[in-house]
Amino acid sequence: MDIFKNRNFTKIFAAAITSQLGTMVGNMAFVFYLLDRFSSQPSYVSIAEMMYALPSLFVFLFVGVLADRMDRLKIAEHSDWIRAGLTVILLAAILFNLFILIFMILFLRSAVSKFFIPAEGALIQGILTREQLVRAAGLNQMVNGVFVILSVGLGAAAYMYLGMVWTVILDGFSFVLSALLLRSCKIDEAVRLPNGRTAWTALSVKLITRDFIEGIRYILCNRLLMAIIIGFFVFGLINGALAVVPIFTLKYKISPEHYEGYIAMCAIFLGAGFILGSLLGSWVLQKVRIYKVVIFGLSLMTLLAIIFAMITNIWIYLLFVLITGISIAQVNVALGGWLPQLVDPSKMGRVGAWIEPIMMLAHSASLGLIALLYPRFITLEWIYYGLAACTFAVVVYYAWSLPKWSEPNPSMKAAEEDVWAG
Repeated sequence: MDIFKNRNFTKIFAAAITSQLGTMVGNMAFVFYLLDRFSSQPSYVSIAEMMYALPSLFVFLFVGVLADRMDRLKIAEHSDWIRAGLTVILLAAILFNLFILIFMILFLRSAVSKFFIPAEGALIQGILTREQLVRAAGLNQMVNGVFVILSVGLGAAAYMYLGMVWTVILDGFSFVLSALLLRSCKIDEAVRLPNGRTAWTALSVKLITRDFIEGIRYILCNRLLMAIIIGFFVFGLINGALAVVPIFTLKYKISPEHYEGYIAMCAIFLGAGFILGSLLGSWVLQKVRIYKVVIFGLSLMTLLAIIFAMITNIWIYLLFVLITGISIAQVNVALGGWLPQLVDPSKMGRVGAWIEPIMMLAHSASLGLIALLYPRFITLEWIYYGLAACTFAVVVYYAWSLPKWSEPNPSMKAAEEDVWAG
């Protein structure tokens, strides 16, 4: 692919893969660790997932402003170094069974990662052409499929054969390698600092608040962008449930004795669906309007959620996991290539700073509700029905809003072309 001729993109892409794969393997191994140590308390898994999600609500005010005001490349690199240091503390906490400290470090590592994501996304937006962004979104979704296939299987294997300690060490090493890759990038200052240089001493509360409010106004003035971001709240609810519900389904309903192996197989089928869906999505988007792909994919996900509530056979479950992966991937490729085209590069950080906390707020709310209600008040089936209701709500909203707002007027289109040309 011609996209890899861009050496900076290749390095940033490799850095993101390295740190993300290490984190996913470590997180998955930690799930097995908790289920092993506290098998009668599945809420611990939900709490751990909340530690990954909640930090967005505490740092979102600063994340976007820093990504737009400060050096984006340095922000991404330094976040890797800080997470590597926190991993050393996490290792000590695990060795001494300090579970409160473990959850605190998981929270802090996740908080630091929130600075990496918008900085990396803004850098990629600045070094690729508009056409390449859609291909990059498809490529990212394919890699996510590979991650899902490998991370759960590797997480299970790492926990079973290496133990939690060595898994955490490998996790920390991934951050170091990612930071070194980012340091080797040579990116123009206009991309790293789209709004010019800003001294740290100039980052007053007034400036941060003003930039943050400007990001809100930018979103509110773009109805299409606002519609997509509102939908992300429901995506967060869905993601939160999907983080734990498949594990609970396999352990407590379909195969309690062999759930570890089936969790790995579930990841393989889901990842294969991501890969197939990203390939199919990239092809379909050349022939079908983006909003139609999004609406169709979400409609299929609504139907699938209802079907999942009724399945008791492992192989039927895995088959529908594959179909779900295809459906999710098509929606992600469509939105992943669409959003950067709607946002001015100088405001990408601030817009991204809103998407992340909105999704994580919903993600945390979903996990909190599951931890509170399951298994004492609701069954797994009702969680799936709730997912179906949430997804259907997005389908109705998008069917109403996206078709009429996806056609820019001539003046808006000309303005967009000027931004991408200049």
